[in-house]
Amino acid sequence: MKTAVPCYYHLDVDVSQERVGQVRRILAAHLRLWDLEILVEPVCRGAELLLRAIDEHATDKHTSIELWWNGQHLITAIGDNDRDLRPDLELRACLTRIAAMSDGWGCCATGTGSKVIWFSQRARSGERVPRVPRTPAPRLSEMLELPREVPAALPDRPADGVLEDAK
Repeated sequence: MKTAVPCYYHLDVDVSQERVGQVRRILAAHLRLWDLEILVEPVCRGAELLLRAIDEHATDKHTSIELWWNGQHLITAIGDNDRDLRPDLELRACLTRIAAMSDGWGCCATGTGSKVIWFSQRARSGERVPRVPRTPAPRLSEMLELPREVPAALPDRPADGVLEDAK
């Protein structure tokens, strides 16, 4: 059995209208590097929606973008530093679209008062993902059972379980 190689990428950016397209190309390049071509469009579209909303509504444009790939899910998280930007007001339309196109999403506050908005995309079966070999772990169900009776045709065994050398 093979398991996928976990991947992580972090990008800090000051959001502007010109930088949104650049960030989209950077994220697409990393997804292609990780052999996740099928996720490029939905992930880049979701990140672009959030970045454009931050550019339009936030006063502090410094943003952190993170990608985590665990072999089944790709999680994209975008954190902003604007304490006044409220997901329930300014970002409502953006979050509604992200919820419709992702497998999961959420928003959480950080210790500094900023927020992180994340969404996940699941790689469907049959898609090509980076893989590495893994050594199998023994399972109890794979052990052979001992015979309950010793067949009469077999010679007697010594009591200590060691066979004597034939002379």
